[in-house]
Amino acid sequence: MAHAPAGQRARRPFEPESATSWTERLAQVRAAFGNIPAAFRLVWQADRRVTIIMALLTLVAAALPAAQAWAGALIVDSVVASFTDRVDPLLGLERALPYLGFELGLLLTGSAVSQIRSFYEHILNARLGHTINVDIIRKALSLDLQYFEDPGFYDKLQNARREADFRALGIINGSYNVVQNLLTLLSFATLLLAFSPLITLVLFGATIPAFVAQGKYSNLYFRLLTWRAPEFRRMQYLEHVLTVDSSVKEVKLFSLGEPLLKRYSDTFWTFFREDADLARRRSLISLGWGLVATLSYYGAYAWIVFATIAGTITLGGMTLYLALFRQSQGSFQSLFTSIARLYENGLFMDNLFSFLSLEPQMARSPHPAAVPVRLQRGLEFRHVSFRYPGRDDWALRDVNLTIAPGEKLALVGPNGAGKTTLIKLLTRLYDPVEGQILLDGVDLRDYEPEELRRRIGVIFQDFVKYQLTARENVGFGQIDRLDDAPRVADAAERGGADEVVAELPHGMDTMLGRWFSEGFELSGGQWQKIALSRAFMRDGEVLVLDEPTAALDAEREYEIFQRFRELTEGKIAVLISHRFSTVRMADRIAVIEGGRIAELGSHAELVALGGTYARLFEMQAEGYR
Repeated sequence: MAHAPAGQRARRPFEPESATSWTERLAQVRAAFGNIPAAFRLVWQADRRVTIIMALLTLVAAALPAAQAWAGALIVDSVVASFTDRVDPLLGLERALPYLGFELGLLLTGSAVSQIRSFYEHILNARLGHTINVDIIRKALSLDLQYFEDPGFYDKLQNARREADFRALGIINGSYNVVQNLLTLLSFATLLLAFSPLITLVLFGATIPAFVAQGKYSNLYFRLLTWRAPEFRRMQYLEHVLTVDSSVKEVKLFSLGEPLLKRYSDTFWTFFREDADLARRRSLISLGWGLVATLSYYGAYAWIVFATIAGTITLGGMTLYLALFRQSQGSFQSLFTSIARLYENGLFMDNLFSFLSLEPQMARSPHPAAVPVRLQRGLEFRHVSFRYPGRDDWALRDVNLTIAPGEKLALVGPNGAGKTTLIKLLTRLYDPVEGQILLDGVDLRDYEPEELRRRIGVIFQDFVKYQLTARENVGFGQIDRLDDAPRVADAAERGGADEVVAELPHGMDTMLGRWFSEGFELSGGQWQKIALSRAFMRDGEVLVLDEPTAALDAEREYEIFQRFRELTEGKIAVLISHRFSTVRMADRIAVIEGGRIAELGSHAELVALGGTYARLFEMQAEGYR
């Protein structure tokens, strides 16, 4: 969310705009209505057949009001004529029956059109919601990691997802209503202008102020909700913390429930009061201008009564014009209301289209090189420096490091030193700000990112616990081999998940976690074995393990790393760990401090060096003596 410049108070969304903002307001109006074609494309993409059907129903509905008013006039004039001619009542009824049947047919047609349209709106709304959600998720999947580490991105995502499907359908219905009301008013205008252009002008003009007021408050409502995006996300976060299994134990033990719930409620009531104030002002202004429109209608009503008494028009004509006055003003109000809603919905759709217009910042080679099946030269970090977007401090600075094919490298150092950042660069979740990372002599930026990542198996310390089956939790490491049962079983054995699976009630088909029915919750160590097996599922030349055994007991950790060289035979393995019993098994160890490689060598070499590694090793060893 944008902030006001220093020394200047940010204007609340519902505060009055200055006169100098009209240029900005006009630009906003053009942008809002400019979203209508894009919204139609979304609806067309969701369901073309239903879109066409609704357009045809709109044309039918547009012709009904004038036809119904005309039918009513025919019925009245028929009755008056029979009364004047003093015909037999049955004969008079016979004369009126065709007109009665005509009006009945129009009413039934109107009822059928309304029901059919409601049905197709329901169908279209469901399909449109799915289409928009898929577009939002697909866009999010295409964006770089840097977006997901920026709070502003989540504000954009919140604004894009909020009411997007409802607003898109509102644009379609609003557009159809505008067309319907214009066609209806065109048919009315032909009859009304012939009677009195002045009354026509008064009736229609009385609805314009209400339209202007609605447009103003639509703009204020949009700005208010957009401004609130961070607070809405905070409410969602508090709701999540208070209702999910991962946090409920701590919430109960530290008695956080009521304090956090109070924060949630306080934020809600702040929003509620602002909403209520805006709704109150909108209702009052609408009521005032609505009274003006009503008075203009009854003025026209009196005029028609006078003209009928004076014999200028027939009783049937009076019925016709009264119906036209009533319906034309309603149609005119409906037209302006539809336009105001189109404007409001267009404003909200701007959030969606702004999000969908985001583009990845990571460069892609137009002619990517093929990722080697077997490494010949290994990996090289050449003068690599990196800082996170929006930060001034360097996470890594002038890192030079070569990892030979088949070599096992361990990274050690304090938290925040840059170890995980190095892995993010290696897997091309970020690109270096300075320098190069080469894989077999080719810059990582010259490879296709997806293909590069398929050749690298990674497990981060904050790995995902998928609330899915054990088979899927392991097989997701190589999604295209998920149905390869021997491959999944082999990966489970390599990572130690085979022992976990053996204890599950349905083996590999057991649902893990507590979110869904028949889910089986695992311990932290068991989840880590599952995640470790997921990394072994990938048939890559590089295996990256970020604190892979933090939740495992010492005995299981020792067993896994006794087999570590066998499991990664011929592959590069990069290991991050704070346990020196694990680290010492690597061919070389890099000590990272302050974003730089401070020491590099084997366990024996670094102990002999007597530097940071030797000091940390002795400190940890002392704890076991």
